[in-house]
Amino acid sequence: MADTLIAEYRSYLADNRRRSIHSVRAYVATAERLCEFLTEHLGEPANRTTLAKAGAADLRAFLANRRGDGLTNRSTARELSAVRNFLRFALGDEAAIPALKGPRVQRSLPRPVDPEAVLALAGDAADSASDSWIGARDWAVLLLLYGCGLRVSEATGLTGDVLPLGQTLRVTGKRNKTRIVPLLDGVREAIEGYLELCPYPPAKGEPLFRGRRGGPLSPALIRRAVQGARKRLGLPEKTTPHALRHSFATHLLAGGADLRSLQELLGHASLSSTQVYTAVDTAMLLDEYLNAHPRA
Repeated sequence: MADTLIAEYRSYLADNRRRSIHSVRAYVATAERLCEFLTEHLGEPANRTTLAKAGAADLRAFLANRRGDGLTNRSTARELSAVRNFLRFALGDEAAIPALKGPRVQRSLPRPVDPEAVLALAGDAADSASDSWIGARDWAVLLLLYGCGLRVSEATGLTGDVLPLGQTLRVTGKRNKTRIVPLLDGVREAIEGYLELCPYPPAKGEPLFRGRRGGPLSPALIRRAVQGARKRLGLPEKTTPHALRHSFATHLLAGGADLRSLQELLGHASLSSTQVYTAVDTAMLLDEYLNAHPRA
């Protein structure tokens, strides 16, 4: 029955994949909508057998139904990504998922990635990983980039010396300059979740984040994971790992952080490097003004 399958999926996301409460809620909501639609569309209860029968035409019908609810191209692409994730769980075979091309998403000017898109990007990259521990690793690394403003090389360069994790994290950046950044609870939990699943025990002086064979994690692997998730979600090409660091800075500045504090958090040697974010923040403010002002 659909209810049993949905309950199993919810448990899988929360316990096996260690997704956040918000991610679990979003993924499960899509699964519930799909099962409800297919039950009526195919005329039989939604279960693993029914889902295996659903073809590309049935999924297109589901997405068309969702478009009728007012979904944009970008939201439809996210819905399709969530559908694929659910089918991957239910069918247990990537090859059994019908090939379906997502809607075309119009490219826009470079803008900071909003928090919802960051979680969608990190969640999709994690859920598409071949192993649970690799998915947990990618989730933790991407949250580090956005939640702490790290460069991807800084995140992959962390070692077991940072353990046990506390309220802050010591990071070594360019020119071997060390800085201290606050460690958000959600980011710390993501790293701890990865460490519980990682088959290579952490050790001082050894890489914290490991590649499949136990060596240091290459930044290129994170870039590749983001590239795949970006395409599946229909996000702009400029949504890169480094864009998450930019978003961290822009959102902090918009929230009232001063430039000097931001400079320290980012590890910039010169304040002029940090000042570029004032232009980005001004652009965001102008967008809000033009969208909201009745005379604009």
